[in-house]
Amino acid sequence: MTDSTTDPNAPQDETTHFGYQEVPVNEKHERVAEVFRSVATRYDIMNDVMSLGTHRLIKRFTIELSGLRQGHRVLDLAGGTGDLSMRFSPIVGKEGHVVLADINAAMLEVGRDRIVDRGLQSNITVAQSDAECLPFADNCFDCVCIAYGLRNVTRKEKALESILRVLKPGGRLLVLEFSKPQNRFISKAYDAFSELWPVAGKMIVGDSESYRYLVESIRVHPDQETLLAMLDDAGFVDTRFHNVLDGISAIHVGVKP
Repeated sequence: MTDSTTDPNAPQDETTHFGYQEVPVNEKHERVAEVFRSVATRYDIMNDVMSLGTHRLIKRFTIELSGLRQGHRVLDLAGGTGDLSMRFSPIVGKEGHVVLADINAAMLEVGRDRIVDRGLQSNITVAQSDAECLPFADNCFDCVCIAYGLRNVTRKEKALESILRVLKPGGRLLVLEFSKPQNRFISKAYDAFSELWPVAGKMIVGDSESYRYLVESIRVHPDQETLLAMLDDAGFVDTRFHNVLDGISAIHVGVKP
C-alpha cells in the first residue's frame, strides 16, 4: 500500500530516502508513484507471496485493535487496493462510512473495482488523497488506519499531524508497518527471505526493481521505539505498539486527546 507527497515549495537541496538512495524530496513522489503503478494489478498476489499469507492474520489483529463499531467513520489511508476497507465495511455498517484513500490512482482503480465487484460501494468512498495534507474536515473520523504505507511518505511528521487533525477527540490511529525483528536469528532469516522478493517480483509481476525498493524501504524505516516517539511528538496520547511475528511487523496505536 502506498502514499507519498510532493511539495513545490520544498528547498531544492532537501533530500530524503528512496530505499537506500538519497534523492531530492520533490523527486521521491514520482519514483514511489511509478513503483506502485507497476505492481498495482498483482499487488495482492505478491502480498501473499512476500508474507506467506500471514498479512491476512496481521490485518485481522489490526482490526481488533481499531475499536470500531456500527456507525463509526474510518479512514483507510494509503489503502491501495482496498483490502482493509472491505473488512471495515461490515463492521461500521450502513450507518457508518469508510473512506479508502491513496495518492496512487492505479492502486485506487484496482481498489474501486474490487469494492464494486463485492457490492460494498454503499458505505465506501474512494478518494485520491495526500497523507501529508488530508482533504477532510477536522475531527471527522473515529479511526485512521495506515497499513504498510507510512514508510513511503516523504514527511512522516506532517502526515501524523494531518491524521491527528482529522481524527475526532478520542479517535484512534493504527499504523501497521514492517519493523525490526527482536531476535537476531529471526532477523537474519527474515533478511535472507526478503532478498528473494525481487526475484519473485520479476517472476510474478515482471518487475524486480520495484520490489528491491520495497525491501530497502523497510530496512530504512524507523524502528518501533523511534516511531512511537514520533507519535508522541505529533500529539497522540496512550501510545503503544504491538510486535507481530517477533517484530517483523508492528502495530502502533495512538489516541487523539
